[in-house]
Amino acid sequence: MADHNKESLRKIITTLAVKNEEVQNFIYVLKRTLKNVEDNSERALRDLEAEYSSLYTILDELKEDMVTKIKQERASKTYELQNQLTVCTKALESSEELLEFANQTLDNTDSDGLNQFLDLFPSVTMAPAFRLSLKAKASDNMSHLMVDFSQEQKILRSLKFLPVPSIPEIDTTECLVADNCVTVVWRMPEEDAKIDHYVLEYRKTNYEGAPRLKEEHPWMVREGIKEMEFTLSGLKFDTKFINFRVKACNKAVAGEFSEPVTLETSAFNFNLDAATAHQNLKVEDHKVEWDASGGKVQEIKGRGKENRSRTASPAHSPARSIIQSPKRLPSGRSSRDRFTAESYTVLGDTLIDGGQHYWEVVFERDSKAFFVGVAYRTLGKFDQLGKTNASWCLHLNNWLQVSFTAKHNNKAKVLDISVPDRIGVYCNYSEGHLSFYNAKSKQLIHSFRTKFTQPVLPAFMVWCGSFIVQTGLQVPSAVKSLQKRNSGTSSSNASLT
Repeated sequence: MADHNKESLRKIITTLAVKNEEVQNFIYVLKRTLKNVEDNSERALRDLEAEYSSLYTILDELKEDMVTKIKQERASKTYELQNQLTVCTKALESSEELLEFANQTLDNTDSDGLNQFLDLFPSVTMAPAFRLSLKAKASDNMSHLMVDFSQEQKILRSLKFLPVPSIPEIDTTECLVADNCVTVVWRMPEEDAKIDHYVLEYRKTNYEGAPRLKEEHPWMVREGIKEMEFTLSGLKFDTKFINFRVKACNKAVAGEFSEPVTLETSAFNFNLDAATAHQNLKVEDHKVEWDASGGKVQEIKGRGKENRSRTASPAHSPARSIIQSPKRLPSGRSSRDRFTAESYTVLGDTLIDGGQHYWEVVFERDSKAFFVGVAYRTLGKFDQLGKTNASWCLHLNNWLQVSFTAKHNNKAKVLDISVPDRIGVYCNYSEGHLSFYNAKSKQLIHSFRTKFTQPVLPAFMVWCGSFIVQTGLQVPSAVKSLQKRNSGTSSSNASLT
């Protein structure tokens, strides 16, 4: 009974301790919130004062400019009128003198005086008073410089705090996914002239439909977008979908994020299967280097890691369920001699048995030999690419003599074209098209046309050199266009198919 009471007391104490901790945390949150209210209100007051100071400054500048214009107009009119007044005053004085002389002549009956005045008559008619324009050169009207701020006063009286921007709506019908670029377009439910910019967030995912709360990939942010659309370019589509959401921001506050949308970003992804690599090939991610001894060193390291993983305690190595594509080959390696002798080959780990696919490869130009193409899984471990009917490839040879050829079934065609820095590989399995392109210019290098009888794998060979493969690429629009244009024409390379 005593033990039972002690256990009950322990539970009560534990519960009380938890509650105490929760209350303490809540008190801390309340204090922090109060502090934030004070800080944010002070900031809001400072911002308000700054805005009004800015408004006063603008009004003072406008007033000063208008006062200057009125003074300039007054000075100009005063100058014109003063000049005109001076001229008229002098003309009036001159005409009064002539008038007095004329009156004196009339009062004098002496004919000589009259004749003298008549001799002066032409000069009298040319007096300044006869040449004056009796119209003022400037008016006293200043109404064109009057102001009426009643409309502005109405606007000023309607000033309010900035409202929270409305929530944008992403228009999926206008969004575009092509060439490893995504253009996202959105609309505002109501026009808001105070929107300063937009913030776009995107996140890769392998799940269709509504975005999940927890994802392996984080949200990526693009800020300061001024238009209601944005294009993300140069993406690697290594997942099946991308989530997007956007929010509007004014100068002070940001609105809520839009409802997220999910856009499909299908592309061909594969890894280099180190289990298939010749022992002299060093495979790291999507990069391969030829190394006369590197393969054996890697094998020893690999065995060491394998042994450590086998002896690890289950408590420290939790079980993980791995969902693998049915097209992706098992990664276990049965032998280091999958390829041997002079077949310095490595294969991709994902089978192609339908659809259209595209990948690119950048290779070291000084490699003594480099091959890129596709092959059946049945390719023999001694076989070099292009030497049998199980593979198709381009071959760059820098050993003894330089050559650039297309090869299949031990037949070669010399390619009269400069070797590009990056090669794009297009495979349309269903239609039996295998084409190689200059990845930068999208110029066609060579095309094979055949009927594949088995699934194929991306295949590479390198001797005394290196290369890097880029996957997660969509078929470029330019390649699609060229393939469609050439689909009805006969191939000049039929002899190699």
